[in-house]
Parts: sequence; C-alpha cells; structure tokens
Amino acid sequence: MKYCSDCGSEVELRVPEGDDHPRYVCGTCATIHYQNPKLVVGCIPEWEDKILLCRRAIEPRYGLWTLPAGFMENDETTQQGAARETLEEACARVEVGRLYSLFNLPHINQVYLVFRSRLLDLDFGPSRESLEVRLFREHEVPWQEIAFPVIRETLGLYFRDRTQGEFELRTGDIVRLEGGVRRYRVSIHGDRAETRIQAA
Repeated sequence: MKYCSDCGSEVELRVPEGDDHPRYVCGTCATIHYQNPKLVVGCIPEWEDKILLCRRAIEPRYGLWTLPAGFMENDETTQQGAARETLEEACARVEVGRLYSLFNLPHINQVYLVFRSRLLDLDFGPSRESLEVRLFREHEVPWQEIAFPVIRETLGLYFRDRTQGEFELRTGDIVRLEGGVRRYRVSIHGDRAETRIQAA
C-alpha cells in the first residue's frame, strides 16, 4: 500500500502506538489501514455418490480441478457466498448444508470454509471461470490434478468420513514450508489429529 484511501497522502509501514503489529499509517490524517485475512467460501456439491468439481479457466492453477469456491463478498453470509460461488463457477444451484471444513492458510492470509451441499438438479456446466464441470465418484477424482492443497485435504477427509458414515467439522492448518520446493505442513485438529509434510 502506498497511498491513503481516505485522503490520498502517502502511508508508512510502522507499529502504531498501543499496537504490536506493523500497519500502514497515513502521516497526514493518521488513519490506520488494517489488512486482515480473506475468507474463501465454497461447497462440496453432492449428487448421490458423486461430487461436482470444476476445471479452472483462470489463474492461479489454470486447467486443474477444484471445488467451486471463492472470496466472500460484503453483505452476504458465508452460506450465501458458497452458493453464489457454486453458481458462478459451475452454473449449479445447491442447497447449502453444514460447514464441513475450516482451514487456516496463514502463508497467504486466507481462511477456507467449505460446506457440504446438495445439488438441486443436474443443470450445470462450464462458466467463464471453468473449462469443464463434472460429477466424480471417489475412484474417478483426478487426485494428481487437484489445484490446491486445501482442496486435496478437504476431499481426502470428506471421502474418509463418508466411508465411515459419519461427518464431523474438520479444522486444520496448511502452512507452506521454506525452500524452493512447494511443500506444506498439514495439521488436522480434533480427536483424529495428525500432522504431516505434503508436496503440492
């Protein structure tokens, strides 16, 4: 950030009095510009024993598969945002159910919230954000072509829970490790806690 959005003057990065984090502060009007994590909301659209995935038509990770998800907008709930993103990316209408997973991604300042949802019909298809939209059974999922670690983790947990016949809220952290190779530390919270290193 270079300029104050309130008065247009230059800002400086410093720790304001009474704070303990560096913030962008306007030297003219003294406005403190807080920057907070972004919420990403999405769905696991279910139809019988299949789930709906989208192949991305935009960067990042063009051409790879993901669940329909995106940044939450102002003036909407997380459920409304998840349904909107599913409609925008897959032209699919869903009934949004319970929150299934919540993952913290501190290395990119994002929090992912993914809801189980029920497809209302089979009238879905590609949009300007998706090259292809398809229903997959578990053994058909293109695991090596999943766009993001958080989506791979969510799907893995989802199919494990479905096999056991019991879904619980899954929470965890995905942290990118230092170095040239895209490697992550995945920590799953709760009764079945686990931590492991995974390559992207």
